[in-house]
Amino acid sequence: MRTALRNPGTRPGGKASAPGARGRVLRLLAAALVLPTAAGLTTATATAFAAPEASETTTTTTTTTTTTTAPKATTTAKVPAAETLEPVASTTEAVATTTEAPARTTVEQTTTVAPTTTPEAAPAAAPRAPQAAPSVARAAAPVLSIPGVSKVEWITDRRVALWVDSAAMGAPFQVQVLLARDWNSRPDASFPALYMLDGLRARDDESGWTIETDAANFYADKNVNVILPVGGESSFYADWLAPDNGKFYKLETFLMKELPPVLENGLRTTDTRGIIGLSMGGTSAMFLTERNPGFFKFAGSFSGYLSTTSLGMPQALQYAMTDAGGYNVSKMWGPPGAPAWAAHDPYTNAEKLRGVSLYVSSGSGMTGPYDQPSGIPGVSTNYAGMGLEILSRLSSQSFATKLNKLGIPAQINYRPSGTHSWPYWQFEMHQAWPQVANALGLDASAPNCGTSGDIGAVANANPWLSGCVTGEYDVAGGKAQDFRNGRIFWSGATGAHVLTGMIGGSYQANGGPAGPLGLPSTDENGTPDGRGRFNHFQHGSIYWTPQTGAHAVRGAIRDEWSRQGWERGPLGYPILDEVKAPGKDGAIQGFEIGAMYHSPPNGTHAVQGLIMKKYGELGWEGGWLGFPRTSEVPVKDGGRFNEFENGNIYWSPLSGAWSVRNGQIFDAWKSQNYENGRLGFPVGDQRDIAGGIQQDFQGGNITVRNGNAEIHNR
Repeated sequence: MRTALRNPGTRPGGKASAPGARGRVLRLLAAALVLPTAAGLTTATATAFAAPEASETTTTTTTTTTTTTAPKATTTAKVPAAETLEPVASTTEAVATTTEAPARTTVEQTTTVAPTTTPEAAPAAAPRAPQAAPSVARAAAPVLSIPGVSKVEWITDRRVALWVDSAAMGAPFQVQVLLARDWNSRPDASFPALYMLDGLRARDDESGWTIETDAANFYADKNVNVILPVGGESSFYADWLAPDNGKFYKLETFLMKELPPVLENGLRTTDTRGIIGLSMGGTSAMFLTERNPGFFKFAGSFSGYLSTTSLGMPQALQYAMTDAGGYNVSKMWGPPGAPAWAAHDPYTNAEKLRGVSLYVSSGSGMTGPYDQPSGIPGVSTNYAGMGLEILSRLSSQSFATKLNKLGIPAQINYRPSGTHSWPYWQFEMHQAWPQVANALGLDASAPNCGTSGDIGAVANANPWLSGCVTGEYDVAGGKAQDFRNGRIFWSGATGAHVLTGMIGGSYQANGGPAGPLGLPSTDENGTPDGRGRFNHFQHGSIYWTPQTGAHAVRGAIRDEWSRQGWERGPLGYPILDEVKAPGKDGAIQGFEIGAMYHSPPNGTHAVQGLIMKKYGELGWEGGWLGFPRTSEVPVKDGGRFNEFENGNIYWSPLSGAWSVRNGQIFDAWKSQNYENGRLGFPVGDQRDIAGGIQQDFQGGNITVRNGNAEIHNR
């Protein structure tokens, strides 16, 4: 259930995506060749790659232009493709899309009534890998409400997605946050922020940093809130001059003005900040730092374009943006030479970086350890990635020369090989951390923690948790300890149990141990149908599938759902958490094939299928029918009905679903033995006629005039 890797540079198989790939890279290289002249540089010659056993990372007090090398690839590293100008390739592994069905969504099919069962016992726990994939449906969060945020979704207990309201852009913009190591163990603490910007092909569903690299795992033991803007394809995270391609980016205003109060007031984030970006994001990291003095203490560019106004560079950016989404660069900063170009050029404004801890890296474009050789010495099959990295290298050299002349210290890393590709940016992310930590006032070393007792025994039985990141700490009713890939909770009454992935996120959304669910009473287990996973808790359960996400079921709704057969019953899996009925004393929870309703006077009942659809047309529980008083009841000819406070809805395959109000028409129909009599099922709702009301049935109709009911047979 892992997310399929994004491959923006090659089609499956690793070959160039189109015959024109070589031509495109030649045009890029032609633009690049003018840069050394404009910058007063000569083209650097990359040496053959020789991977050392260990990598080096140093922070200098003066600008350096050293040549360092990337480490050998390891078995734990993801190997995604390049951030290139090629079309995005289709993935090789199916990923479920987010389902945002409302609580009253119906499935157009005949429904059945499940037999009454006793609640099933949770199967024995077994070691297994985490169940959640980042790109599938996630659990909505009813507990954490943040001013300025229209929607909150938890992906895990320490990864949360926010849709932050943006007046500048006129719509909410998604930001995901990897929460600091001690977020759970120190609920009163606040943490520095590290913004991480995406590349030119930024997706609208998830940051490339979490799709293509080990960022979530890498930062799991680090005490920084990692801020991941989601989206902004070809935007350069700038405020554009005009809309283009259906978007009007104002991302500098969003990131610098609108987002910080949300993070500081709602997610315990301080105003101590750093920023890292790759490719497009590397350019943006530098000019955002220049344009907003004092906002960032650290700025890092991995393969960024750091001299955007150099001869040929505007044309190269135009070509890249056209290829990555069809954007016009003049809508961003105007025509080349317009004032906005100079205002966003890291090279031109380098003086404004004085006092900021700086990290700049780029490869040479030559074949490196993560590239597939083409058969030409030094040239990989990632042709566009080669050209883009040469552009980055030349502009980075120009930028470093400017810093050196200004006497501004920076860590500059020129790698002897490597193309414009995600594995190299993952490597730089690791290399930059000690400098980031120092700039943000953090300890760069791993935490000193261990496990013991019942929690230690469970951790040893589940090695996929990958080691602790905190010690044990107190929670409501027990103890907890955080690991890279989940948490273990313990109490004397429940024992020690693991929570991870989206189930862990849903638990966080529902308030954790102090919330209505209490502590976990089982480990995560597979459902009998093999489709999902679940944990039971002291006062409820959380169920997850790739299609529905993770949702809590508790109280009277859980009791009735279990009586009807859990997920194997007529409703299937939950698709939403329980919500309060608007303006009424009751609760509702959406499931795959209907919804469960609870109200104190009427109890808990399911409404599903085409009866559910009809109920919705009549206003749900807020309409004249009110709350249900029964679940579906089977009747003749495969029909079904639900009784409600003020009437009924009947359905059969031949007649469809129609309501019958309590009153004289219903009483007259009852006198004929309901659907079993000569009138049969209703074939329409009650309607007004001259002087009264009428309702049609299969075998006739019933009219009411002047208080008198009359039955008319066909």
